[in-house]
Amino acid sequence: MSIEVGQKVSGKVTGVTHFGAFVELPEGKTGLVHISEVSATYVKDIATVLSVGQEVEVKVLSIADDGKISLSIRQASDQPVAPRTPRAPRENYKRDFNKDYGKDGDKDYTPSRVSKPAPRAEAKPVDTLFSSSSSRKTGDFDQLMSNFLKDSEDRLSSLRRNTEGKRGGRGGRRS
Repeated sequence: MSIEVGQKVSGKVTGVTHFGAFVELPEGKTGLVHISEVSATYVKDIATVLSVGQEVEVKVLSIADDGKISLSIRQASDQPVAPRTPRAPRENYKRDFNKDYGKDGDKDYTPSRVSKPAPRAEAKPVDTLFSSSSSRKTGDFDQLMSNFLKDSEDRLSSLRRNTEGKRGGRGGRRS
C-alpha cells in the first residue's frame, strides 16, 4: 500500500523537536507534523501534546519530489475548527483630542499615557566648539585648528571607549 496525498494513516511518533514531530508511517517512511498542524488550538511547546512512541492518526498533506512527507494531526481529526473571535473595531482606538487636552483647550495638559520628552542639552556656541583653552575668542587660524583637532581627538577617544564593549566580534575589548 503506497502513501498518497489526502490519505489518513496511523503512525508512531519517533522524534519531537521545537518545530514539529517526526512520525513513522507504514512501509518504513517518515513524515513531519509541523507544530501548527498538531492541534486546532495554539501549541507553544509540542512536548506537552506529543511524546516519543505515541500512536497518532495523521493526514498526508503533501509529498515533495525529494521524498519529504508533510503530515497533519489537526486535519486528521474529525473535530470542527473553532472560529476565531473577532477583534474590537478600530474606532475604539481613536483619540479624542478634546478629552486629551481638556475642554478649555489647555495645551499644557498631558494625558497620563503620554510621557513628556526628555529635555535637550543646551547647544554650545560655535566659537566654543573650536577651542578648549580659556582664550577661546582670540588666536589665529593655526591655533584654532590645533584646538579643534585636540578636542575632536578627545571626543573620538571617549566615544570609542564607550562603544568598544558594546560591539561583538573583532571590535570587542582587548586585554
